[in-house]
Amino acid sequence: MVALAAIILAGGRSSRMGHDKALISLGAETLIERLCRVASACAEAVYVVTPWGDRYRPLVATSVTFISENPGVDPSQKPPGPVVALVQALEQIQTDPAINPEWVLLLACDLPNVSAAVLQTWRDQLAKLSPDALAYLPQRQGRWEPLCGFYRTSALADLQRYVAAGGRSFQPWLNTQTVAPIALTAQTEAMLTNLNTPADLAQWQKGS
Repeated sequence: MVALAAIILAGGRSSRMGHDKALISLGAETLIERLCRVASACAEAVYVVTPWGDRYRPLVATSVTFISENPGVDPSQKPPGPVVALVQALEQIQTDPAINPEWVLLLACDLPNVSAAVLQTWRDQLAKLSPDALAYLPQRQGRWEPLCGFYRTSALADLQRYVAAGGRSFQPWLNTQTVAPIALTAQTEAMLTNLNTPADLAQWQKGS
């Protein structure tokens, strides 16, 4: 089995939701608690990239490592986005001698249907991928779903060049790379449900 670390992105301002999405209650736990719990079940290390580590730290296991997103930048300002956050996390993981993962699992913090069993099944498939594949991601309607999938840590150098050139969106970068698609079923496609607005939350609560 390939070595894996998980990176959870919790740096958004939740402007469309109107309050912090990561703290949405799912009953017995909040979204950030669920993501960290599920990620811990299928990865050797879990990192959360956020400007608000002090807000979330009391809620999750002490084994979770927090990375301060854009240190020195006013957290009230618009964050640079998930590509930059992934680069920052990969750079920190490289400095940790205890962690040497070949792949990272990248998850947005607003995915209420994440399943450890599904993620583990996907993880088991990583060893079978072509060495050329830098990412293993779901794809829907011709677009990659970049915030619920896997990236080789060796993608860091290419991502750094992309960000240095001003790149901020995953899609253009992914469209220039070798990406292996994750086959989706009705069950696994539900994993991609995210909660961006009060309407999204109401719809999810109705179906859960």
